[in-house]
Amino acid sequence: MSVLLHQLAYEQRTFWRSREAAVFIFIFPLLLYSLLGSVYSEEIELDGKLVPSGDVLLAGLFGYGAANTALAGLAIVLVGRREAGLLKRLRSTPLRPATYVAAVLTSTLVVFALQSVALLALGAFVFDAGMPANRLGFAGAVVLGVACFAGLGIGAAALIRSAEGVSAVVNVIVLPMAFLSGSFGPTREYPSVLEAIGDVLPLKYFLDVVNGVYLDGDSLFADGTAVGIVVAWGIAGLVIALRHFSWTPRER
Repeated sequence: MSVLLHQLAYEQRTFWRSREAAVFIFIFPLLLYSLLGSVYSEEIELDGKLVPSGDVLLAGLFGYGAANTALAGLAIVLVGRREAGLLKRLRSTPLRPATYVAAVLTSTLVVFALQSVALLALGAFVFDAGMPANRLGFAGAVVLGVACFAGLGIGAAALIRSAEGVSAVVNVIVLPMAFLSGSFGPTREYPSVLEAIGDVLPLKYFLDVVNGVYLDGDSLFADGTAVGIVVAWGIAGLVIALRHFSWTPRER
């Protein structure tokens, strides 16, 4: 346990000392919420009822933050460290791979939890958004989001070969997924082709879970289908990682 806590402290120091990570992963969803909240000033129709725009957008950016922090953030960190030879050197130290992975995942969970609190504070003080109708369910959604998208992030890291191109690749994945899933606003006016694509993406179903616990006060498991699809995507990412993840550089 002491080794895990020591590595967790290292991961946190490394994250917050990196300006790029702090801006791209932690601040960017807050910035998007500020911009979108300024554009959508009226109520938004959601599932046939009018909901304050600040609440709808907060739930959407919460979903985007999960994907950005866990999927994009993990992929960038792991690929960068692998290609720099850091992961290979870790294998020769007493630090067990399972302990290292646990520390990285826990650090990701801490960052997203802090980001979620920051989004709630921004929504409450600037856009008059409410607190989660089901606070325990909302906390569960934090863990669910990190678990799902971390699995996808590790899977993506296993497939991406270049440290130079990893940021571009994950942005091509995360930003369109957020747009098609409804993180940036309602998708009911989208062309049917785009709606069909959005219907197979994990973020759409994670947003269904978030909307339930945050807006409606539902249980985390009220929509079992949505939770199951989110978990299935996370498991798929882990399966890819188990088959293809490498601790040694691939560009050399």
